[in-house]
This record gives sequence, structure tokens and C-alpha cells, in this order.
Amino acid sequence: MTCQTFRVFVLSVIMIYFGHFGNSLNLAELQDDIDRLKADFNSSHSDVADGGPIFTDKLMNWTERNEKRIILSQIVSMYLKLLENTDKSKPHIRHISEELYSLNSSLPDGSEKMKDLMDLANFQMTDLKIQRKAVHELFSVLQRLVETPTALKRKRSQSQRRCKC
Repeated sequence: MTCQTFRVFVLSVIMIYFGHFGNSLNLAELQDDIDRLKADFNSSHSDVADGGPIFTDKLMNWTERNEKRIILSQIVSMYLKLLENTDKSKPHIRHISEELYSLNSSLPDGSEKMKDLMDLANFQMTDLKIQRKAVHELFSVLQRLVETPTALKRKRSQSQRRCKC
């Protein structure tokens, strides 16, 4: 996948999931701005292809709409961070930034959920205090897991099969 195709793909996915496709966002106009941004960053350099894509591979693992909204909000945030240190006097950078801010504002909870996942990943499970707290909360965690809609639906369908009333 070429760099240009990759960017169009990512932007299309973002716009579809954020509900901006075909509304206020002109994809062709944004593509021209992205082409200018690519020239600013010299993204046709040979090292761009090293290691494969950085975002589209991540999108493939997130299948449900709400999951994709979380990962897409993080990707949009990464693009906004990238553009923070660029020359905002250039119209194409301002336009891309405005569109990304608009998309980002439609997902206020994505970063909080991602922060929760990062916090979980950083717990030191070898720490005795963390272990004690985890064991103390185990029943509550399992109780919530059992109460999930999927588990309840499965439980109801199994009981309906057994009942021959």
C-alpha cells in the first residue's frame, strides 16, 4: 500500500466512523492539503516504508464500532500532536488541524478509556500491595464479568433450551 493510499484509507475510515463522510469534509480538498503536508515532511523518503504501516495494522484488530472509535480517537490525537510543532501559518496545515480537531471532539471518552488500558498495563503485579488489592477486588470483577449482556444472553438462551414447558 502506498503512502498516499494509506493516508486516504485512514482518513476515510476516520470520517466514516465519526460521521463526517460526505457532510462538511471535502476529501479531495483534504487530499491536496495532505499532499502538501507530505512534501513538508518529505514523506516520499525511502525509509517511510521500513517496518510497514504504523496505524492501519492497529485498525485491523479493532472490530466493533465503539472499539474502533477508541483507537481512531487515539490515532487522531497522534496526528494532532504531530501537527502541534509544524508551521501553523501554512493554510494546508491549519485546514488539516481544524478537521482533525473537529473529528477528535466527537469522541471525548476515547482518551479516558485508553488511559485506563495504559494504567492497567503499567500495574506491577509483583508488588504485594497491588496483589492484595487485586485479590480483594476479584469477586467484584468476576461478578461484573458474569453480568455482562453477552453472558446474560447466553445464560437465558441456555435456560430456554432446557425448559420444555
